[in-house]
Amino acid sequence: MKVDLKKDFKEFYAPKPGEFSLVTVPKLNFLMVDGSGDPNTDPTYAAAIQALYSVSYTLKFASKKALDRDYVVPPLEGLWWADDLNAFRSRRKVDWHWTMMVMVPDWLTAADVAAAIESVRAKKPEIELGRLRFEAYEEGLSVQIMHVGSYDDETPTLLRLHDEWLPANGYRERLKHHEIYLGDPRKTEPSKLKTVLRQPVEKLA
Repeated sequence: MKVDLKKDFKEFYAPKPGEFSLVTVPKLNFLMVDGSGDPNTDPTYAAAIQALYSVSYTLKFASKKALDRDYVVPPLEGLWWADDLNAFRSRRKVDWHWTMMVMVPDWLTAADVAAAIESVRAKKPEIELGRLRFEAYEEGLSVQIMHVGSYDDETPTLLRLHDEWLPANGYRERLKHHEIYLGDPRKTEPSKLKTVLRQPVEKLA
């Protein structure tokens, strides 16, 4: 049976559109690559995505072959931040920092990841793997919502979250803004893209 982590963790991957909801996200394992700059134009972003998916699919096939445990490669996720928060409000993407990530099933180990990296490096030496790392990430209490539409149309929802929902409900931001991309922008109309927008939070004293 092929495991689909989006279904196993449905609570975290299928919030309702237009409705903020609180979840408690456990510690999960990810492949991660850090970078900065406009994701639409900076070549390091494209290189990061290539590295993530190359190793993710190598891990998937190794798991199926060696462990007889097959799974659907999880969607791309991203942590986003900026030294000046106005860079998000104005969509000044050249000033953005990011960590792009793909979840790894909990039955795969650091040794499995290291073997997959070496396999990719041997077969495709042109892929930049030096910035790739394997790390656990725990967000804990978070608020999230499903955004349907273009990535550039997220701003009103994010402003409503930070300027209205959080203060009205007695929460404040913690950690980094998190996005989970459930659609493929190469194949899906921008108006139909689905993106989970998540913000870790803590209750005000």
